[in-house]
Amino acid sequence: MTSATINRLHPAQPAGVRRRSSCHFEPGEDNPESPPLGLLATILAQGGHILSSNGEREQTQRNAVIAFAMRCLSAGLLYASQIVLARWMGSFEYGIYVFVWTCVLILGGMSHLGMNVTAMRLAPAYRVTGEFDLLRGLVRGSRLMSLATSTLVMLAGLAGVYIFQDHIQSHYVLPIYLALVCVPLFTLTDVQDGIGRGNAWMGLALAPPYVLRPLLVLATMVCAYAAGMPMEATTAAAAAIIATWGAGIVQTLMINRRLAATIPKGPRSYDFMGWLSISLPLLVILGCELALQNTDILVISRFMSPTDVGIYFAAGKTMALIMFVHYAVGSAVANKFAALNARGDRESLRAFVKDAVNWTFWPSLAGAVLILALGKPLLWLFGPQFEAGYPVMCILVVGFLFRSSMGPAEFLLNMLGEQGLCAMVLFASATLNVVLNFMLVPRFGLVGAASATALSLIVAAIMNYIVVWRRLEIEIAIWRNLPKF
Repeated sequence: MTSATINRLHPAQPAGVRRRSSCHFEPGEDNPESPPLGLLATILAQGGHILSSNGEREQTQRNAVIAFAMRCLSAGLLYASQIVLARWMGSFEYGIYVFVWTCVLILGGMSHLGMNVTAMRLAPAYRVTGEFDLLRGLVRGSRLMSLATSTLVMLAGLAGVYIFQDHIQSHYVLPIYLALVCVPLFTLTDVQDGIGRGNAWMGLALAPPYVLRPLLVLATMVCAYAAGMPMEATTAAAAAIIATWGAGIVQTLMINRRLAATIPKGPRSYDFMGWLSISLPLLVILGCELALQNTDILVISRFMSPTDVGIYFAAGKTMALIMFVHYAVGSAVANKFAALNARGDRESLRAFVKDAVNWTFWPSLAGAVLILALGKPLLWLFGPQFEAGYPVMCILVVGFLFRSSMGPAEFLLNMLGEQGLCAMVLFASATLNVVLNFMLVPRFGLVGAASATALSLIVAAIMNYIVVWRRLEIEIAIWRNLPKF
């Protein structure tokens, strides 16, 4: 809560005048419960204000709360499903599934050519300027383009596995075939995530991919287990097909309904060249982001066993739970960054960035402390051998927190037209990540992979700070944006 908000709720009083509590205790009376009750009343009043107000700042806070709640629920479902999979499948088969799903994340995250972030950036701008024909065209065009390109990627992947299967370890072949079927609907869901966030429809954007999809994976695996099917990577990949296609179709129907209710009917205009001029640098950003997130898994799978892949994945994703805060805040504020920039309101933009940095860092820090305190018991849930991944968590947390200390810097750069420089920063850090992983993993194993990723995240955060300050003259570091009490 900011000091300005506190002042609105409790106006300053003259010196020497003591505010009476809500229970009307007089000065001198013993009331040890009054301070916590007063704080609780303030928090409840602020929460009610955020939920009930239609102001832009409160609406953005409400979107941040929705996004964070969705990601927390998603984290719980993902964690439960991964624990179930690891327990039922064993670390070897679980490691195979982790590898093939990582391939889906990379291919699906690249196949839309960056149109998800383009939709998130342009949708609020089109609304502000009243260009609804372009907005309607953006929605349909981004969907069709993503489906076409992702289908081509899927077919190319299937052909590649068929041609080179003699050079692929046999236990990976069938799971890869099945996982590739997920790519088209995974890509479509990613684009519709951007469409939903660009229109501030946080529930429609986040619920299908981050809540419904893991829930369907878990439900399908439970049914398979009850039916006596083998708990192998192949079965899990088949469950992923059902979950990915089911969540994508449901999201499509929900967004169609919201579009019909909120956007007036009319002609569609398509500016594919203009959209691609924005999306292609964004594609580089997305590719580098995916490299930062997944290079360690791929390199470990190259030099180590599927069991090691499973252990590292469990530890890394456990610690990465704190990054849900970064993502949730970025999802909520991205369209506001674009809208304020479209209006030319620089002072409001700087003030809003300060809020976003604080909303990102402090919950991330609290979450990191809690997760590290519970780290070994959390890893034990996957299986006793997974506790070996605790040092990975202790290393990765440094990189994650350093990134959070800069707030949603990538969202800010992308929304304000600096996607080219953002791409250069992420390309440099992703390249560093690949080089460090290949240098450190063969010698230091899982600790080497964690160190490579943490160092790359720190370098990316420092470079983002420099770019934002020099290009936008905005301070994004948490130590420059501490709240005033």
